[in-house]
Amino acid sequence: MAKQEIIAMILAGGQGSRLGVLTDFIAKPAVPFGSRYRIIDFPLSNCMNSGIETVGVLTQYQPLELNSYIGNGHSWDLDRNNGGTYILPPYLSQEGNDWYKGTANAIYQNIPFIDGFQPSYVLILSGDHIYKMDYAAMVAHHIEKKAGATIAVIEVPWSEAPRFGIMDTDEHDRVIEFQEKPEQPKNNLASMGVYCFSWEVLREVLILDENDPGSKNDFGGDVIPGMIERGLDVFTWHFDGYWKDVGTVGSLWESNMDLLKEPSAINLRDRSWPVYSKNPQRPSHYFGPKAVVNNIAVTDGAEIFGEVENSIVGYNVIVEEGAVVRDSLLMPGACVKKGAVLTRCIVGMNTIIEEDVRATPDEPGDAFMSPLCEDDITVIAPGLVIRKGARIAGNSMVGPGHAKTHPDRVAESPNQVRREMELC
Repeated sequence: MAKQEIIAMILAGGQGSRLGVLTDFIAKPAVPFGSRYRIIDFPLSNCMNSGIETVGVLTQYQPLELNSYIGNGHSWDLDRNNGGTYILPPYLSQEGNDWYKGTANAIYQNIPFIDGFQPSYVLILSGDHIYKMDYAAMVAHHIEKKAGATIAVIEVPWSEAPRFGIMDTDEHDRVIEFQEKPEQPKNNLASMGVYCFSWEVLREVLILDENDPGSKNDFGGDVIPGMIERGLDVFTWHFDGYWKDVGTVGSLWESNMDLLKEPSAINLRDRSWPVYSKNPQRPSHYFGPKAVVNNIAVTDGAEIFGEVENSIVGYNVIVEEGAVVRDSLLMPGACVKKGAVLTRCIVGMNTIIEEDVRATPDEPGDAFMSPLCEDDITVIAPGLVIRKGARIAGNSMVGPGHAKTHPDRVAESPNQVRREMELC
């Protein structure tokens, strides 16, 4: 392997359980976002735009579709003879390691991979955040501070601070305390889960962490606090752009709606910092003669004959004449038939909404209510058929299991899912 000054490691193996049925069969970073992207497109594009040519993608949970989507990294110009993109699943070694036990253990298990490139600096990135960041600027800050570790931070609303790791710093931006999801945070400076380490330092602390029987092998919970306690130089780097952790149904829906409400915030049309993706070749999208559309994002292969307002429409989506879709996210391959009405819905890939279905916040009933849903958002899993005339209330989550418990309203459509995966 050729020496690389900087390499990036993307943690993309999380189960994403808070997204419920959307991640039953695919890893969270492979979940569609916007009309033409997957979540993983953002860290991969950031690496390419930052000039980082060696990227390891650590996969574990339901990796098939994610691995197929990334391939050799060609779509992000990360298929290089020296460097490139590497898929790094857990493996059974002579030492007996197998599944990744935590974020730090995942990197620990790949020390031989990193050592092969002899890097000076290693970036640790999350595979489930929506943002555009110049990692090269962060590394330059890290070098200037002569830091052992640098943590990208962003100010979050005080009400949301307990959800994050919170940094307490001195006047020189040196971290003096790390609070992991505190009930009463001292400030609102949140870790973004983006770290830059000097490899010599990181290698040492990973080995120490692995040999600590009391550690949960987590960067935020164990490694970073341990470095601070040992007096190692940990600094923050402030980020002031758009950033969203899309680990919940609410945040996934909000970030998609942000593309329509405040498109300049993340600016996907910025030619100086493009977000790349892998999309199947499709004909241009088409609006029928009676289609009514207002404030939507739509991409190739979509056909709209009905009414769509303030919504995200993925490739190969069909909205038939007489159907109404508002404030919703239609993932690739979804079909909404005539007479159906959807409001504040996330419809999974290749799901069919049959005639006269109503899924709106005003519908009565609680058959599909879920604690994972909030703000009257309804989630419908990939590869389902919602039967003609079904009624679904807000805050519902409809999954494959409901095909057995509620066969009058839900059925599975596995053949369509397989066809779409083959096309991808």
